[in-house]
Amino acid sequence: MSPPCPPATARRYPVGSRPRRPRRVAATVVLGLALGVPLATAASAAGGPALAVQSPVLPPRLPAAVDPFPGAQESAPNRGPLAPAPPAPVTGEGRGWLGWTGIGLLLAVTAVLATVATTTLTWMLHAWRTPADLEATRFASTIGRPVRRFSLLVPARHEEAVLGETLDRLAAVDYPDMEVLAIVGHDDPGTTAVAEAAARRHPGRVRVVVDHSWPKNKPKALNTALESCRGDVVGVFDAEDEVHRDLLRHVDARFTEAKADIVQGGVQLMNVHSSWWSLRNCLEYYFWFRSRLHFHAGRGFIPLGGNTVFVRTDLLREAGGWDADCLAEDCEIGVRLSTRGARVAVAYDPELVTREETPGTLRSLVKQRTRWDQGFLQVLRKGVWRDLPTRRQRALARYTLASPFLQAFTGVMIPVSVYLMVAVKVPTWVVLLTLVPLVPALMTLVVEACGFADFCRAYGVRGRPRDYVALVLGAFPYQLLLAFAALRAVVRELRGDASWEKTEHAGAHRAPAQPDLVIDLRDRPRAGVATDSERTGSEMEAAR
Repeated sequence: MSPPCPPATARRYPVGSRPRRPRRVAATVVLGLALGVPLATAASAAGGPALAVQSPVLPPRLPAAVDPFPGAQESAPNRGPLAPAPPAPVTGEGRGWLGWTGIGLLLAVTAVLATVATTTLTWMLHAWRTPADLEATRFASTIGRPVRRFSLLVPARHEEAVLGETLDRLAAVDYPDMEVLAIVGHDDPGTTAVAEAAARRHPGRVRVVVDHSWPKNKPKALNTALESCRGDVVGVFDAEDEVHRDLLRHVDARFTEAKADIVQGGVQLMNVHSSWWSLRNCLEYYFWFRSRLHFHAGRGFIPLGGNTVFVRTDLLREAGGWDADCLAEDCEIGVRLSTRGARVAVAYDPELVTREETPGTLRSLVKQRTRWDQGFLQVLRKGVWRDLPTRRQRALARYTLASPFLQAFTGVMIPVSVYLMVAVKVPTWVVLLTLVPLVPALMTLVVEACGFADFCRAYGVRGRPRDYVALVLGAFPYQLLLAFAALRAVVRELRGDASWEKTEHAGAHRAPAQPDLVIDLRDRPRAGVATDSERTGSEMEAAR
């Protein structure tokens, strides 16, 4: 007789034991996968057989049965020969030249990425090596009597929306002997009208210079105005710049303190919340002007910035002005003056930086970067950097100017590398080497996050949690964007297309207008700043 069925409430497990709960089962499965999968994957990547790792959850896997009829797989009765087995995947382990070629390309991309990531990280941190180094990047805290005369050049083309306010701010700069030259094209009546209206508002301070050259570009406009400059020092600003009214006094003091021929001031993009790429664009400027340009100045080779740069007028005229055909005239004049031994002083002070805006669209950003990259390639091809006195300076110049080639190479090789990693079975040591660039890349992300926090403290910007998320998630897409712009620059240069692609400005970095602000600032006294009456004639003559 069969035993009676137990009641529904009876225990179905021995007394003292407990049923295995779902959480424990899940944990056991995860542990089994964690122990089994990596070992099997590692053995497979190394080209060996997969390890038979026993899972603590699944039943043991029986060994494969031995084929009692060897050779039967080649043919079968009444069925003819079986279909041939698929070809083995191409590998780099002596099975073909294609495999080794793919491995070589992966290693080349790895070397380029590791070099770029490491040097970028090192130069980003240059100013933060010690507190004393960071303090040395700023303007001096005390300034003396002004002794130089400044001519400020503002090239503008189709800039009706932003030029008027920029000229008003420059005219309100607190400096006794300066002039502002607004440079407009003969075929741009809208911008000309704005510039002439500013000249009427500020007689004796703002002059209008008409550029009749063709085709139009920024270096030609600057060269046109250079002939009319009356100052001892020429400064360059863009049409959308917000300039601090005490900047020239600090620049004048920096010339005297460093016995400099050139002073490069700080420029900072401000509209970090405008788009997903504007945050990274602003941080690029932050690290470039606060740290990297100081590194270049200390090495005697510097690609100067496009504005807030001040050069002795006689030095500019001796050098023949700006290269009229170069798309990066700021970089080119910096390289050319570096070969002449010009002494460059760089200063970045958050209170005194010139504020600008990021490009408003991705299309404008790509065009701007394409122009800059192509200008670097033009300077590289021109070869003036070969006149630098030391081998180390020439190596730095070659690497800096060739950076568009490196970015373009990286952009082309990224999809190729992805294909090779899928289609080509690579040895384990190659897989490990391809992970090397991740180390400086991840460190760079950490440094960028810290830099963004420092930027927010310096400029009173509210850093939101989603900004840090966007900073991390936007890193790779932004690099792809820069790689595309670099590739486009290489194509344009190979085709001989040197047309100027202008960046549009809308004033996104500017606060709401305050008409009385200029008057209030003009009447406010400042401690430690000499008055106009304290400026002596002997000091003026010494400066000239």
